[in-house]
Amino acid sequence: MHYRVFYLFERLGESVSSASALEVTSREIGEQLLPRLQQEDDYLGIIDHQDNTLQILCEPGTGRYWVELPLDAAKASYGCHMDLAALQELIKNLPAVFEREAIPGLEYRPW
Repeated sequence: MHYRVFYLFERLGESVSSASALEVTSREIGEQLLPRLQQEDDYLGIIDHQDNTLQILCEPGTGRYWVELPLDAAKASYGCHMDLAALQELIKNLPAVFEREAIPGLEYRPW
């Protein structure tokens, strides 16, 4: 399945804006993009075919990642922490449409 991605990998000096998102497969996300999440400011945004966004932020030194479905209008998100193994499994089985019911453990958090 194909998705569009945007990202910032600070240490590597690589970035793509959401307005210029690139089309990739879930396999490419897991194999090529996830390993680049290494610094505190690094992030990866994945956009489904209905323009829903799944964002992944690196938390270096903790072995965890913050995974969220942002709700811009509500200034909040549904999110949770995941370790690398759980995140890899999520990416391997990405749903066609990002809905909170499709991703276990998400909790509502205002910004």
